[in-house]
Amino acid sequence: MKAPTALKKQNKTAHKAPSHSAPKQNIDGTKQPVLPKHGAVKNVNLALQGGGAHGAFAWGVLDYLLEDGRLGFEGISATSAGAMNAAVCAHGMLENGRDGAREALHAFWKSVSDAGKHSPIKPGFLNAIRGSYSLDDSPGYFFSDMLSRIFSPYQLNPFNFNPLKDLLEAHVDFERLRTARNSIQLHICATNVETGKVRIFNNRELTADSVLASACLPFLFQAVEIGGEFFWDGGYIGNPAIYPLIYKSDSRDVVIVHINPVVRKGCPKTAAEIMNRLNEISFNSSLMREMRAICFVSKLVERGKVAEGDMKQMLIHSIRADDFMSELGVSSKLNSDWKFLTFLRDAGRKAVAEWLESSFQKIGSESTVDIEKEFL
Repeated sequence: MKAPTALKKQNKTAHKAPSHSAPKQNIDGTKQPVLPKHGAVKNVNLALQGGGAHGAFAWGVLDYLLEDGRLGFEGISATSAGAMNAAVCAHGMLENGRDGAREALHAFWKSVSDAGKHSPIKPGFLNAIRGSYSLDDSPGYFFSDMLSRIFSPYQLNPFNFNPLKDLLEAHVDFERLRTARNSIQLHICATNVETGKVRIFNNRELTADSVLASACLPFLFQAVEIGGEFFWDGGYIGNPAIYPLIYKSDSRDVVIVHINPVVRKGCPKTAAEIMNRLNEISFNSSLMREMRAICFVSKLVERGKVAEGDMKQMLIHSIRADDFMSELGVSSKLNSDWKFLTFLRDAGRKAVAEWLESSFQKIGSESTVDIEKEFL
């Protein structure tokens, strides 16, 4: 698969964001709020989906928003790769404000790429010739995929080695995130293996293990045990969960950063295409259900069917690039090549820049996505 056509003509360097008067001073853990609450800045909540290496698209979205400076982040609900983005961003914000968050995200994804150089799952010779980001021609990917269909991670990885844990602990001060009074509110989603229920880890519970639990694909990693309970990837039950943002945040605005295409045109025919679409549908299903509930409540409020203040009418915004993401094969979710990751980052920056241009004025007053049309 060649590079998606949507960005073929894009400049290799990320385009410059407009300059705004956002504070850039260092953040004191006890004296200063993380984000300004007055002036031109509008506070929103973010909902970050997961999707392996495709999470670098959300990195780009965050990078642009942090540089642009017009939106503040009150809360972030996130799953899998989105949970990693959220934890790293919140840590960087505590360290050195918006600039610190941008630097932390860049450093984390560069470390992911560097670690991937030692993995057998990486682009092969044919990928380089074709300019492809898919790993379908990679022998390492082929054999790893075949083995995962026969053996469990308990057999293939009996010592439960997970390099992501070392990366997270090297880039995130989880103790500070748990104790800081001015951190972004984090809601990290995981799936309880035994009950099938959603489990949300908030700031006070946040550890490297809770983030790993949110990103634990059961065919690749052993279930993460926390407090005697076992957890798998949060995408199965909430990708991401919206309800913590409804109950825990003052802002009514939720900006969903999509990784998995909601719409994919055409009927998949090959086994790989069918499996890929099934994964996309299943990983979007919980979000679709929550959108239905939000739409129902919004209609009740608009029609005066509930007393004022009894229900919270949420304003939903959506940053997505379905056409672009649809051109990326499922195998590329395991591609940690730096060129690919920065390509995705730049795609995220481009998508959010276009969204801000058309939607910024509406934030705080109305949804910028037709929930019924797009999700129901």
